[in-house]
Amino acid sequence: MKIYIKNKDKKRVFGYIKINIRFLNVNGIHQMKNFSVQKRSSNIKQLSDETFDIVIVGGGITGAGVARDAASRGMKVALVEAQDFAEGTSSRSSKLIHGGIRYLENLELHLVFEALSERNLLFEIAPHLVHPLRFLLPVYKGGRVPIWQMAMGMWLYDILALFQAPKMHEYLNTEDVLDQFPYLQRKGLDGGFIYSDAAMDDDRLTIETLRSANDLGAICVNHVKATKLEHSEGLCVLKCEDQAQPGSLEIKAKHVVSAVGPWTDVFGEHLLKSKWKKVMRPSKGIHLTFTTDRVPLEKAIVMGAEERIVFAIPRNDMVVVGTTDTDYKQNPDSVHSDEGDVQYVLGVINDYFPGLGLQESDIVSSYSGVRPLVHDGSESEGKTSREHTVFQPEPFITFVSGGKYTTYRKMALDVVEQALESYSSKDRVEFKNSQTRQPLNPKVTVDSQLICELQKRSWCKEFNVDLKSVEHFVFRYGFEARDLLVINQKYLNLDKSSIWATEADFAIENTMCMGLVDFYIRRTPLFLSKKDHGFEFLESITNVFAEKLGWSKEEQAAQQNALRQHLQKEMGWRK
Repeated sequence: MKIYIKNKDKKRVFGYIKINIRFLNVNGIHQMKNFSVQKRSSNIKQLSDETFDIVIVGGGITGAGVARDAASRGMKVALVEAQDFAEGTSSRSSKLIHGGIRYLENLELHLVFEALSERNLLFEIAPHLVHPLRFLLPVYKGGRVPIWQMAMGMWLYDILALFQAPKMHEYLNTEDVLDQFPYLQRKGLDGGFIYSDAAMDDDRLTIETLRSANDLGAICVNHVKATKLEHSEGLCVLKCEDQAQPGSLEIKAKHVVSAVGPWTDVFGEHLLKSKWKKVMRPSKGIHLTFTTDRVPLEKAIVMGAEERIVFAIPRNDMVVVGTTDTDYKQNPDSVHSDEGDVQYVLGVINDYFPGLGLQESDIVSSYSGVRPLVHDGSESEGKTSREHTVFQPEPFITFVSGGKYTTYRKMALDVVEQALESYSSKDRVEFKNSQTRQPLNPKVTVDSQLICELQKRSWCKEFNVDLKSVEHFVFRYGFEARDLLVINQKYLNLDKSSIWATEADFAIENTMCMGLVDFYIRRTPLFLSKKDHGFEFLESITNVFAEKLGWSKEEQAAQQNALRQHLQKEMGWRK
């Protein structure tokens, strides 16, 4: 079968791909194992009753990757996250999977090569979450990097990608740049380069990795906080507190992995007391979001600002602009955007796009996070390396910090292999083979994504929904969209709310989503992309949670109030 695939604006055909007819039998692929809110209670009991090969503290992308890697080797795996999955840094990134064009300046060629290799793999294993995106890098006369040097960097970037980028870079003269980006600052423009990287859903990629780990047998729970670690006779006992329901538990395991990102020093000092030596140089980053009508970009743009690169990235129904890079010495729990951060990012985009005349009132939303950088003696935050560090202050516990989101799979592999050094020779042989190059979701492969293109219009008829709704589910869930279209039949009477009620139902049943803040902030783009932060859908979404989780009227009000408090915290800079 030959399928012709066109690009988004339908202007030209990329080519055709042959698909074996056997791939059309996608419904024969097994459903992923239960990873629902209801499953959480039995998971907690299992954590208390059994002994594990490894227990991971931290449910961000690194911890999720470690859980998947360890489970793929046949290890018995436990994971606890004190808050919601991806609540920390892993939901507060620039939403990019990239090699790191700026790291070429620091000659971190190994890091760039590794990241570009992992980027190519993520296209294969998570095609519904990692999407190719073209970037413009404009060059101005008198800029920090002259155009000839930038040209060399572009060639080096493609070489380090082994010429496997979705498309090679191309040079644009000044007129061509302005033709594609008419609002761009014209003064001093000396041309530019278009190159390939990728955009992604960072929070959902974390959760999909956890679903994959769960499918491989890992026992993962959110809202469970590790409070104390004891070790004797070759066995660790990790004491934990349930943050969602009153109760405590103890998890017994051969080894502990700390994957808590910017909380590494806080957690290390708490567990190991005087034996701990600080290793972190946390860095604060903030992002602003705008509607696509105020910032009309079809491609991303790279804006050089001092030592830091600021991106403007079209994503879903919004454009994300960021980030800052400043030392952050407070507890990561307290991070939030402030007026100075907002004015800095707003100033950068107005310098590059003066014709847009963006004002504070145009900002839809903001979010902030802390990067878990490891102190390497660099003179500034921007110069600090993004290489990850794996170390064992005690033989029974392995810490990981630093690194780039893009390289999380490789980081996880390094962590598990370092941890295995403290296991018996029998265990090292038994658990030596990592199997993490398979798709995260067995229903969502490169081939099944192409099948979705064939099925869209027939799904409209089958489920009596419009094409826009089908495309929404396909873009976010790949071939698993069909499962959501089945769920959607229950909510068709809700009209505009039906899509989000469907996603709420799916999130509760498949992603251990326990509340409205978890849903609005980390399961959907509602908070960041909608002018009203998606509050027009609040009652319908609340009703889904109330029905499925048995919320009382008091709990419903408390959940809605928690969502408003999050809005107030993150948007407190707005006068």
